[in-house]
Amino acid sequence: MMSTHTKKISILFFVNPKSGVSNKKRIPLMIEQYIDREKYDFEVIYTQYAGHAYELAKKAAEEGVDIVVAVGGDGTINEVGRGIIHTNTAMGVIPCGSGNGFARHLGIPMNIKKSIEFINKAEPTIIDYGKLNGHPFFCSCGMGFDARVSNDFAKKSSRGAFTYIKTSLVDWVTYKPETYIVETPYFKKEFKAFVVACGNASQYGNNAYITPFASMRDGLFTVSILSPFSTIEMPLMAAHLFRHTFADSSHMTTIATPWLRITRTAPGPVHYDGEPCEMDAELVIEMVPDGIKVLALPGWDGTCAPVPLYRQMYEMFAGSLPSFPKIKKGKK
Repeated sequence: MMSTHTKKISILFFVNPKSGVSNKKRIPLMIEQYIDREKYDFEVIYTQYAGHAYELAKKAAEEGVDIVVAVGGDGTINEVGRGIIHTNTAMGVIPCGSGNGFARHLGIPMNIKKSIEFINKAEPTIIDYGKLNGHPFFCSCGMGFDARVSNDFAKKSSRGAFTYIKTSLVDWVTYKPETYIVETPYFKKEFKAFVVACGNASQYGNNAYITPFASMRDGLFTVSILSPFSTIEMPLMAAHLFRHTFADSSHMTTIATPWLRITRTAPGPVHYDGEPCEMDAELVIEMVPDGIKVLALPGWDGTCAPVPLYRQMYEMFAGSLPSFPKIKKGKK
């Protein structure tokens, strides 16, 4: 008689206790309660230092673990993702960061319970990723004003959307636009720009759609080059950013390309997946098609549906912090 036993899917949760704005002590209990035990064999592991999630993910992939889950923000996702690129191990996400741009693009709920239930329903899907001077990234990279803000935001003791907005307003007063020579397969041109953003995903995080047409499954970056604008235009620029309409702005140049080379006047700050760093004056940004597996809902096409403004306001003022429902005793 043939056995009907089906092997469970192995899944490891890597919890970054330092990312984002929330306390993660209760997350293991929530995983235990809400994960589909008939589908998954699971384990929860806390990361202990910068780079630990990368080491854990790489080892898991080498050992044939089916799924690794980044419990944190875009920085944690970058570590975990780097560990499993070009392997059969897929990456899931429980979003606990400050912006959660990667998770939002995938349509993962910001609520912890719902994000675990998302994992129960999702399936491995192959997506693209990018490289900035050889450094892998999965959400976006950029230079200019956003790199300055990322650098200053990383130094703050508090996190979240309000701290990011405050940091942006302070930096706006002193930031001077730079000149960039941008080369793609199609042209070479000089731009004076406030921001140059390269998106595999459509947003920085917190529903700020800097590259609104980006897809994670088309082999192309969406590049947004924002020319300088006046202070009086700031409200309009902010409206475009959160309404998914930046491509409509007269200050915006949008490019779809598999690679680009950017030359600026001097080395300086950049960011990739929200993490700031210093890089050379010349920057090479390359798309790697079909390079990593992630958990997505069946039928997902790689794009991101915009979140209505009323929902954005709700998340910012009432629901941006992960909610922790009462933990029930016993098994699910």
